[in-house]
Amino acid sequence: MLLRSFSCLLVLFVATAPLVALAQDEVTPAQRARDALIVKTLQRLPGVDLSQKPEAKAALLRHLATIAGSDEFLVLVDKFQLRDTKDELLRLAREQSDSTLGVKAAGLLVKFGEQELLAKAIADPDPAKGAKLITALGLLSDAQTNDLLAPLVHSAEQPLAIRAAAVAAIGRNAPGQKWLLETVEAKKLAADLSFAAANVLLASPDDAIRSAAGKHLSLPAGAGGEPLPPIAELVKRSGDAARGQQLFATTGTCAKCHKVRGEGKDVGPDLSEIGTKLSPEALYLSILDPSAGVSFDYESWLLRTLDGTVLTGIIVSQTEDVVTLKTAEAIVHQIARDDIEQMKKSPQSIMPADLQKQLKAQDLVDIVAYLATLKKQS
Repeated sequence: MLLRSFSCLLVLFVATAPLVALAQDEVTPAQRARDALIVKTLQRLPGVDLSQKPEAKAALLRHLATIAGSDEFLVLVDKFQLRDTKDELLRLAREQSDSTLGVKAAGLLVKFGEQELLAKAIADPDPAKGAKLITALGLLSDAQTNDLLAPLVHSAEQPLAIRAAAVAAIGRNAPGQKWLLETVEAKKLAADLSFAAANVLLASPDDAIRSAAGKHLSLPAGAGGEPLPPIAELVKRSGDAARGQQLFATTGTCAKCHKVRGEGKDVGPDLSEIGTKLSPEALYLSILDPSAGVSFDYESWLLRTLDGTVLTGIIVSQTEDVVTLKTAEAIVHQIARDDIEQMKKSPQSIMPADLQKQLKAQDLVDIVAYLATLKKQS
């Protein structure tokens, strides 16, 4: 009797709802209230087939537009299998790749069988977007994503950041770890992915995998040759941000290349808001494996001039006549294109790959604790 009443209410409400979804600026407050009530009614009805109720579906889509980017949005999309929302799900997975919301959005795309959409998005011309999506897929810890990600590991056409992100993602589920270990044991893993593989396999909860991986892989050592633990362990430790700030400017040598609120050298990215942009895990990755975590606006280039001079740095600007390059020492060079014999992107970050050799594990934890405090000021 109660369900019949809800059904009657639904018929009553949708009878007055427009068939097509209106632009949000055209929807009146009264329409929004009516849409919200229709959605509440729909939620109480079992087995609703929206393909047979276009007016109700239009009301639901209008309501979703008012709550986009919320957990309720994802709950409704899941309940009613709204594949129409795949573009919004993709946006959330990219832009909030390390949050519960973004990971749930990625999970719905996998659940809806949107592998083709995911593959196309990973191949975006901007590799940063692809890497973020891979991160979200990895955090699902769902072996269903392995078939999509495994080919990226072996693709020479993909930048290191994409390949390393794929290794990290595959290493978050048990079947993926076994596949990754087999790849390492067969010597089929590219050398530049050794850190990414070691980081996940040496942190595996499976004793057998850790033991087997230890025969082939090792993590970089810190000061005094002290082995550093996997990032998964580092993120669990508590750091002293004040001490980290001192290390950032001294032993860590970070200020030689990065500015923080006007202080430091302007070579690499300004870190004044890095705590807002990157998770602690991503911060550790950018320090310990900088070529895999390199910012795509700060890729390193190698220039060789006709007189044999070789310069490595970041392209600041370029015109038809002149290329302006800044080295790791913050020295700016302007080179006439006619004088350039070779100009190619380097697979290595301009950031040194062995900074951790000057730091103990706790030093690294303190520096990341400091970086995490550098957030956008309101």
